Amino acid sequence: MSELAAQYPVTAGQVAQFNDQGFLVVPSLLSRETLGAYEPEITSKVFELNTQHLPVQDRATAAQRAALQVMNVWQHSDLIRDFVFSPRLAQVAADLLGVPAVRLYHDQAIYKEPSGGITPWHADQYYWPLSSDRICSVWIPLQDTPLEMGPLSFAIGSQTISIGRDLPVSDESEASIQQVLSEGHVPIHEQPFAMGDASVHLGWTFHRAGPNATDRPRGVMTMIYIDADMTLAETTNRNQQADCQRWMPGTTIGTPIDTPQNPLLFRR
Repeated sequence: MSELAAQYPVTAGQVAQFNDQGFLVVPSLLSRETLGAYEPEITSKVFELNTQHLPVQDRATAAQRAALQVMNVWQHSDLIRDFVFSPRLAQVAADLLGVPAVRLYHDQAIYKEPSGGITPWHADQYYWPLSSDRICSVWIPLQDTPLEMGPLSFAIGSQTISIGRDLPVSDESEASIQQVLSEGHVPIHEQPFAMGDASVHLGWTFHRAGPNATDRPRGVMTMIYIDADMTLAETTNRNQQADCQRWMPGTTIGTPIDTPQNPLLFRR
C-alpha cells in the first residue's frame, strides 16, 4: 500500500514522448513485491467472475479468442479496490494527460490463456462516448511478459490517424488497420515487459497483442482514467450506447461523468 500511495516522478521528457508517440512504457512503475501481493487475488477473481467457458478455438469472435476479460473487478474485492484506486497510478495518468485531476472510467482484467489468439489492431476510444481525448489506459502485466506471451504493441504516433477509428476489435480491424499502417510506413513498438513495467496509451492510439504461445496465462490489470472534467458526448455506435449504461449510469450528454462508478482518484 505504501508504494501504491507514493508518487512516481514523471519527467518532462516522458510527457513529451507520450504526447508525441501516443504511448509510454514506464519501467519499474511498481515493484515485483507489490504486484506479487495483489496478483493472486486478481487472478482468483478473474476465474471466479469469468463467464466465457468455451475452448479458445470454439469462440465466435477475434476478441473472445484473444483473452478472458472481466470489468470493474474492484467492485468484487476490497484488496483489488486498493490496487485500482492507487494514487500513484492515477497520478502518472494525470501527469501524462496534462490534467489536474483524473477519475476512473473502469478497470479491466485481461487474461490471455495459453493458445489465446491475437488481440487485433484497434483504438480503444471507438468504444467510448467521450468529449475529448484526455483518457488513457494503464496496462500492467502481472508477470514477466516475453514476446511469445503477447505483450502490447503500439503503432508509434498513430493517435493522429483517423482512418480505422470506426472499427471494433475484429478480424476486419486487424486487416484494415495493418494496411493503413503499412502503407503509411508507421513504425511499430514491440518489446517484452519485465514484471513491474507498465505502459500508458491514449484512447486513439492503435495497438495490438500477439498470441500467447506459452503454457502459462498472460495476466494483465488495466485501469482506464479520464480527465476529471470529462463530459459525455453523443454516441456514434451501439458499443458506445452500451458504455453509457454500463460505466456512467445516469450521466446525460454534455454533463461531467461523475457517478459512484467513476470516483475521483487523484487531484493535485
